Amino acid sequence: MSSVVAQKQDKPNVILILTDDQGIGDIGCHGNPWIKTPNLDKFYKGSVRMTDFHVSSVCTPTRGAIMTGRYPINNGAWATYKGRDALSENNVTMADIFKANGYVTGLFGKWHLGDNYPVRPTDSGFDVAIHHKAGGVGELSDHWGNTYFDDVYYVNNKPEQFKGYCTDVWFEETIKFIQNNKDKPFFVYLPTNAPHGPHYVEEKYANPYKPLVGTEIMNAEFYGMITNIDENFGKLEKFLKKSKLADNTILIFMTDNGTHYGYSADGKLGYNHGFRGRKGGKQEGSHRVPFFIRWKDGKISGGKDIDAETAHVDLIPTLASLCKITIPEKKKLDGIDFSELLTKKKKRLEERTIFVHNRQDWRPPTDVDKTCIIKDDWRLIDGKELYNIEKDRMQQNDLSAKYPEVVKELLEHNSQFLKVSKTNPEYSEFPVSIVGNKNQKEITLTIQHAIGESAGIWKAEHVAAGKKSLNNTHSIEIDKEGMYKIECRRWPKECPGTIWGVPENNPKNFYTYETIKPQKVRISIANQIHEKAVTNQDEAVVFTVNLPKGKTLLVNDFIEGKKKYGVYYTYITPISKN
Repeated sequence: MSSVVAQKQDKPNVILILTDDQGIGDIGCHGNPWIKTPNLDKFYKGSVRMTDFHVSSVCTPTRGAIMTGRYPINNGAWATYKGRDALSENNVTMADIFKANGYVTGLFGKWHLGDNYPVRPTDSGFDVAIHHKAGGVGELSDHWGNTYFDDVYYVNNKPEQFKGYCTDVWFEETIKFIQNNKDKPFFVYLPTNAPHGPHYVEEKYANPYKPLVGTEIMNAEFYGMITNIDENFGKLEKFLKKSKLADNTILIFMTDNGTHYGYSADGKLGYNHGFRGRKGGKQEGSHRVPFFIRWKDGKISGGKDIDAETAHVDLIPTLASLCKITIPEKKKLDGIDFSELLTKKKKRLEERTIFVHNRQDWRPPTDVDKTCIIKDDWRLIDGKELYNIEKDRMQQNDLSAKYPEVVKELLEHNSQFLKVSKTNPEYSEFPVSIVGNKNQKEITLTIQHAIGESAGIWKAEHVAAGKKSLNNTHSIEIDKEGMYKIECRRWPKECPGTIWGVPENNPKNFYTYETIKPQKVRISIANQIHEKAVTNQDEAVVFTVNLPKGKTLLVNDFIEGKKKYGVYYTYITPISKN
């Protein structure tokens, strides 16, 4: 690694590291007796820790809340698929704000807030973005054949081959970005896809944990992926110190939701820091996560716990205050600025309520079902179960009958919050992929992001196996009236094959293939219905359609006898006028 010495900057640099599916107990410094995370443990000792920090209980909602400072119900992204895993257009992001204030901005890893214009990372304030698509490496919307090793990722939206393990790549590219921008204030967002499944990691990381599987822990690879993250975190710390950047860099480590494979549902395996709940739930372990922050030049260091209730929506106002940067006046925020707790100017925050609404669907989250309302030490689950989290970390003693006034107060706060939220267009309008805009000539729509009633499919191996889903609807906006080509495919363009066949050149021969045999493809768009037959030579069924400007829904199906199911891959491009 070359030596880099940065010039002194007035504004601090910011690095925000967000890991995926690593819960509050999946780290040594929180008391986990098995996992090895020496670099994060050392960082913990020297950082300020927000010990009551809350996010959403699955990944996209947390990411959207961090990037916009707004709860998922207010930014359009409240699920991980079904058309609700993208931000609504015109959201001003954290990266937009840093960029407008003179920062150079970079993202490395997992975005999961939209694969098409206008909400790709480069549309959302990032000067440089190196990332995989959708929710994970190897998902069907990602580049076909990615396996965590030697994959194709997107460099400012263009596919590029990389060497090495995914987490290593994200950290290596982060360091290169900082080297190239050492004389400017920089904002780096480093959201790893690890330790989200599938759990692929070199054996040297997983092997030490394998003897514990089934007796102490659930999954050796999950722990190994975290140990690899820890190793990379140590390399980044070493680079920052050698480059004399560490002291004037705000470095944050946090995770996106509760653990997935670090703690079993019955509580018999793993460690969860004394809490109930895992990813996707309502209990404390589903949404309370580690949050460590250090900025030596700003005197945010030295090892200290702060127990104030804080949340993902607070990051924009807090970082803006620390960095002395301006937020657009019209920018709506749901969070609060807790910077004065970090700088010791205040000991307590004003009373506030935090909302966790969870629904994995295209429909908005329900008002009280699948919710946790947080205020002080109280946790109201589903609007009816009340727990004092400090006295009852496992949430076993329901106090709702004893404290009905607390239940009533929290429900009123929730009702007031929803009353405002339901007036926002994000609540009722789908996020859109914009078709025909100069910023993205061809858009790709996949069944993973399709709206519908089925549970859905999201992995490349689901497509390979011919798994079918009824989800078939995409929300789009036509930028300009004109003629458009709509291609409906079984296989993605980077791994072509006939609709009735299998790809001839699967890059890694990683999947088990099964054929399907739809006789027709039917699309409905902009008050038009079109249908074409499929032949054994067709890689794509292509429609040429005149589309008016404006928002519409595209519905596309493979028709097989009396059955129909969603098209796996759809590409839309404008047809130029000669």
